[in-house]
Order: sequence, then structure tokens, then C-alpha cells
Amino acid sequence: MSTRLRLDVAYDGTDFSGWAAQPQRRTVAGELGAVLGRLFGSVEGLTVAGRTDAGVHATGQVCHVDVPTERWESIGGALMRKLAQLLPPDVRVRAVTEAPAEFDARFSALSRRYEYRVADAPHGAEPLRRRDTVAWPRPLDVDLLNAAAAGLVGEHDFAAFCRRKEHATTIRAVSALHWRRDPDGVVVASVVADAFCWSMVRSLVGAQLIVGDGRRPPSWPASLLSRTVRADEVMVAPAHGLTLVEVLYPADVAALRERAELTRRRRD
Repeated sequence: MSTRLRLDVAYDGTDFSGWAAQPQRRTVAGELGAVLGRLFGSVEGLTVAGRTDAGVHATGQVCHVDVPTERWESIGGALMRKLAQLLPPDVRVRAVTEAPAEFDARFSALSRRYEYRVADAPHGAEPLRRRDTVAWPRPLDVDLLNAAAAGLVGEHDFAAFCRRKEHATTIRAVSALHWRRDPDGVVVASVVADAFCWSMVRSLVGAQLIVGDGRRPPSWPASLLSRTVRADEVMVAPAHGLTLVEVLYPADVAALRERAELTRRRRD
């Protein structure tokens, strides 16, 4: 008999080859899966909300895993402490909760929110934030960035901004995309969508940054939405500026099941 657990996870992606387990490479799933296996003897179906790329960080990643019920009942109260002791310092499990069988960290998600940090100060990124903040060599205009962002909100085919995967759709629904300048002077993009395709967020950011520094007009990123293949002139922004900060789910079991069924249907 098994129990499904929801794990809320944070990590510094600098020294990882992304989330997904890969032979001979250090990955978040590899580190977490190894520790869970050590604690539970056997685990099944470690499934994540968003498979982040190499160098990408997370403060609000979510995954689920099925573990033996008997073992969960015996160590559940001490699990957080044991995970903190056994995991490397660049991965932290921030919460563990028992979840219904209908909960699927990937397919039940309503939305995912990422943030991207850019320092346009002449001195670049602050030393203590160099791992999660990209230094941009030109001054950025937040109004221009938001003008470019406005044309990208909505459901579109984002083929121009995605690295294509065979048999995978590039249609996505972006519900929010905006830029702000924080008190420390760093410019931050926040983007929310039902899901993202491979390299989509970093490509969207790259296209908007060259609007923000005056090299392209605000209408340019949205003009690329008419394309059916990746736009070679779009720069993929560096991975280390990107952080997955939040994943939202339905509140009740029936809605979890319905959402998972809906998400599994291929978009037309």
C-alpha cells in the first residue's frame, strides 16, 4: 500500500544539469530521488510541476511521489528533519504533505509563475545575487518592457519562442506578464501561464530585453507570434536569471482530477 506525498522544493540551480535525472550528471531529481529512496526503501513516480533547465532555480517547485504507507506512518513526523540532514545544501524540501491520489504535480497544475532578474546598473549584479541575477550592459526602460509584454499576453502559438519537441504543441495561455523595478534597482519580469514549452520563458525575456534597451520597437515580440517555427533572431536569456516561484492547484479533489484530465488533452 502506498501514500502520495506532495513536496514543496527550493533549489539553487547553479550546479545542477536541470531537474530531470540524467546518467552521469548531477540533477535535482537525482539528488532528491536518491535521498527519498534511502529513507523509504522504494519510491515511485517522482513527478514535478516544471522540469527546469540547467542553471534555473526554484523557490516554489512542487513534486509528488508515492511511498510505502507503513514507512510514511513511521517516519512522517521526522521526515523534514531527515531530509534537511541528508540533502545537499543547494536543495531544500520546504514542506511535505499527504496528498490525494488525484493530485498530480504536473497535470493538476492550474498555472506556473516564473520571475527573471536583470541588473542594468553600470557595476552589474550585486555579488551576493550573482547566481540569480543577470547583468545587462545597457540601461533598461521598464515602460518599454511592459509595452512589449502587453502584446504577448493571451493564448497564442508561441512557436517562435520555443525549442520544438516532436509531437508537442507550442500553444500556451499566458495570463500575466509584466516588469517592475525593485527598490534595489533590479528589473524583474513576472510571467504566469498554464504551462511553458522548452526555453519559452527565457526566449520571451530575451526578446523583450532588446526592446527595453531601445534596439527593437515594442511591437516586435508580438509580431513574431505569426511564425510557425522558432525565430532565430530571438536571444535565449541566460538560465541563471530565472526562478520558478509558484505553482497553483485546484482546492478540491474533484477539481484536481478534472484539471489533470483537461491538461492531458493535446491543444489544437
